[in-house]
Amino acid sequence: MCGVVVETRDGQIVSIKGDEQDPFSRGHICPKALGLKDVHEDPNRLRHPVKRTADGWVRVSWSDAFRDIATRLTGLQREHGRNVVATYFGNPQVHSYSALLGGAALARSLRSIHRYSATSVDQLPHHFAALQLFGHQLLLPIPDIDRTQFLLVIGGNPLVSNGSLMTAPDIARRLKDLRGRNGQLIVVDPRRTETADMADQHLFIKPGTDAWLLLAMLQVIFTERLEKLGRLETFTTGLDELRTTVAAFTPERAAAHTQIAAADIRDLARRFAKSDSAVCYGRMGVSTQAFGALCQWLIQALNIVTGNLDRPGGAMFTRPAFDALGLSSAMGQRGSYDRRRTRVRALPEFGGEFPVAALAEEILTPGEGQIKALVTAAGNPVLSTPNGRQLDQALAQLDFMVSVDIYINETTRHAHYILPPTFGLERDHYDLIFHALAIRNTTKYSSALLEPDPGSMHDWQIFDQLVRHIEAADRSRQRPWLDRLRSRWLTPQRALALGLRFGPYGSGWNPFGAGLTLAKVAASPHGIDLGPLQPCLPDRLFTRNKTIQLVPPVLRNDLERLENNVRETPPASLTLSLIGRRDLRTNNSWLHNSRRFIKGPNRCTLLMHPTDATARQLESGCLVTVTSRTGSVRIELEVSDEIAPGVVSLPHGWGHDRDGIQLDIARTHPGVSANDLTDERYLDALCGNAALNGVPVTVN
Repeated sequence: MCGVVVETRDGQIVSIKGDEQDPFSRGHICPKALGLKDVHEDPNRLRHPVKRTADGWVRVSWSDAFRDIATRLTGLQREHGRNVVATYFGNPQVHSYSALLGGAALARSLRSIHRYSATSVDQLPHHFAALQLFGHQLLLPIPDIDRTQFLLVIGGNPLVSNGSLMTAPDIARRLKDLRGRNGQLIVVDPRRTETADMADQHLFIKPGTDAWLLLAMLQVIFTERLEKLGRLETFTTGLDELRTTVAAFTPERAAAHTQIAAADIRDLARRFAKSDSAVCYGRMGVSTQAFGALCQWLIQALNIVTGNLDRPGGAMFTRPAFDALGLSSAMGQRGSYDRRRTRVRALPEFGGEFPVAALAEEILTPGEGQIKALVTAAGNPVLSTPNGRQLDQALAQLDFMVSVDIYINETTRHAHYILPPTFGLERDHYDLIFHALAIRNTTKYSSALLEPDPGSMHDWQIFDQLVRHIEAADRSRQRPWLDRLRSRWLTPQRALALGLRFGPYGSGWNPFGAGLTLAKVAASPHGIDLGPLQPCLPDRLFTRNKTIQLVPPVLRNDLERLENNVRETPPASLTLSLIGRRDLRTNNSWLHNSRRFIKGPNRCTLLMHPTDATARQLESGCLVTVTSRTGSVRIELEVSDEIAPGVVSLPHGWGHDRDGIQLDIARTHPGVSANDLTDERYLDALCGNAALNGVPVTVN
């Protein structure tokens, strides 16, 4: 989403810098943009299909690979049933519009219920709350940080993430502007993050107790009659029910759980409610915990009862030029929940996917419906999903595995075939997802800049060929000739062009209209500013009668689980809570293979508070053993008061110490994987999202 200026000479990248003329990013650039050169030139990057043999990886032709893959997948389905093949799509899939469209077509062609993705180790609670409150899983409120007077960040670190589920380039300047207009920035987090360092106030909180804080804030607002829905009142139901529901959750009760003083909770609630405009934003810390869905519901309830939803300076909704939300709704795909359950643990489906925390057990557990084959794309679940060692073992026993990826990494090393797509500047780009999450309505299309290697394929072409060969191998899957013709004609770029033309700013059927077309967007390489977010409710709601359902029964009922805390009490020896963290230069694992990003101090360390270190007679620089129910890791200790007492922190994305990885980082800076300690049994029981924060551990 950030505008970059790339200088090339003779097909080589000479420099990459921020685009000062981009109206949205305004010259901002982060390490991911600089990393385009590193990955493009990386000698470890695959540039042709490879097959795993007893003698190692060997190069194969695309045609041979596609034929064998289709034969193996369809053969397993004929023998054992269609659900023995699973798919997993990783986070980078959303950064390629053609991969999004192509991957969906492949999943449909496989006809299996076993679909998994990084969603359920990330943002699933956001989608769950949106579906329950607003009627569509993609109708996600975005903080209007450029106009707010009070920004409350819970469990997020936008200075490092650049605004996760809140596309906000140049976030540092935007937060400085907030404070410059006498606004307030408050951060609630178990760690004093980079964002907390620049905040007006930082409150330490015990991991996994954020729902108690939010409930208490709502209780104060209702008790002191500070609620003020404004225009939302005419299309919001359940206000009195919410008042009754939160009445017993006093700040004193919350203080006992959160370790935030009751007086501070009351003060925070009052300031939020009395501000001219305010918005509460919660991210990974509140999503990836045992009560993530509750937290995301209560965050939006707080925005709603203070009148800060769908108004400038509050939580607003985008109107992107390519309106994926509108298109999905038109096709009847607003979201789904609990239509089916997993075979082993009966975990609920959401949005057509099962929780990825169930993937390993569905492979390892014998019986009808056991997964025997897997297709992964743009993901590394061995490092990114709970109990990665268990998944590592599960992948090793699959009958067949295919990966669409550019590296032989911790996950793809188990594949029988790896199909590498082009990367970054070798293909065109339009961000379908991040425009829909932006703090301002913008649009931008980038043409391919560099010629790909001869014989290479784009991601959508790989998916298209897989679908064609699967249909050829199994005639029963062939679509009617008209559907096949439409799919051949409707390439991702044509789909993008249609989406822009018939989107909210498009020219529609008029070929001479003044509205947007792909040609017009492409002719503005710096991007087009479509203006600030605008109020759009109730028209944008997808619930019955176009009303906000303030107290969805499924979420209200989950409060009983919060009070009972049904998770088994950990042994007394497991006295510390493990949380994750991000580092700006290494916040995605594919940046780890860049020497210039990993040089300098060791970033894969365990953070511990001085009081906890002293009690264990430990000091900075020593090696410690961290143990959870699922395993142990050995890691360097870093003692710091930036972490709350009783809490320890590990960065995610490391753990490059497995055999068979063909990455330079595996030899120089392997680190340890936090997900060798996280627990596939520890999740949000309501929606199935993994609980990666608050994991009980011991350190010695």
